[in-house]
Amino acid sequence: MIREDIDLRRFNTFGLPAVAERYLPLTDTEQLGDPEFRTAPTLVLGGGSNLLLLEHIPGLTVHVLLSGIEWSDDRGRFRVRAGTDWNQFVRYTLEAGFPGMENLILIPGTVGAAPVQNIGAYGAEVAEFITAVHAWEYGRGMVELSPEDCAFGYRDSRFKRETGRFLITAVDFDLSERRPLKLEYGAIGAELAAAGIDTPTARDVAGAVTRIRRSKLPDWFFYGNSGSFFKNPVVPRDHHARLQEKHPDIPAYPIDDDHVKLAAGWLIDRAGLRGQGNDRVGSYAGQALVLVNRGGASGRDVLAFSGLVQERVAEQFGVELEPEVQLTGSPA
Repeated sequence: MIREDIDLRRFNTFGLPAVAERYLPLTDTEQLGDPEFRTAPTLVLGGGSNLLLLEHIPGLTVHVLLSGIEWSDDRGRFRVRAGTDWNQFVRYTLEAGFPGMENLILIPGTVGAAPVQNIGAYGAEVAEFITAVHAWEYGRGMVELSPEDCAFGYRDSRFKRETGRFLITAVDFDLSERRPLKLEYGAIGAELAAAGIDTPTARDVAGAVTRIRRSKLPDWFFYGNSGSFFKNPVVPRDHHARLQEKHPDIPAYPIDDDHVKLAAGWLIDRAGLRGQGNDRVGSYAGQALVLVNRGGASGRDVLAFSGLVQERVAEQFGVELEPEVQLTGSPA
């Protein structure tokens, strides 16, 4: 049943004040046949972890509350409903004896949001494990999309580029292939060494990633945030070479023969913005890439501070930072 003028503050991890003009919880796929789903809503809400909401959300907000594992087999193949908590699903796979997604543990949000953003961390991306995405296509009905149909890219997908076309209802994963552990990204190796682990298991890696993330990322219950606010920028190799002359310690990860990926958090830190801000919003002292609601912030406050960060990084490094978060709504 549609409700009106619903406060979304508790439904977004930034804790930002926003009012949905009309709000509909989606608890059963049979609801998709209702007239409300003939056209796309203004906002499809999952765990609220990758959103920057302004004060007024016009039109219809659909809150996807479809949860649980619909189907799995003893080979490591799963069909998971879109509203399922992502971290709970990753833990389930490890407990069931199917490693692979351990580097993606503790990422906030829901399973349905994972393919939209092609979430990733520490050298792994969810697209590696997806075999199909089930979605409601407005004006058409239920569809099943292959990985090729999804057109995954770095923190990108068809769903992100074609907003208003699909509502994801479930995602299929295949963890039957045994992959080597990914230990080369970030501080995973150092964390395992500090724990005295020489021959780590997937659970050991998951534990290391959990400790690293908890040491760097604030609990959104205390400091509202959306995790990484900006994408790690990809630049031409000659641009990186020029930066490296001035900053020999700049972290970089080769993408192909012509491009490298830089660490957005390092750029923000070196621009002098780590821990900076005002009494409402700022960069987190433990990880510059995370912008936090220090108390009483609005979406406009966060948007203004993020613009300052982009300006400073562009001025100092000639690098354009692109937000990861989805901006929705309008000022009240």
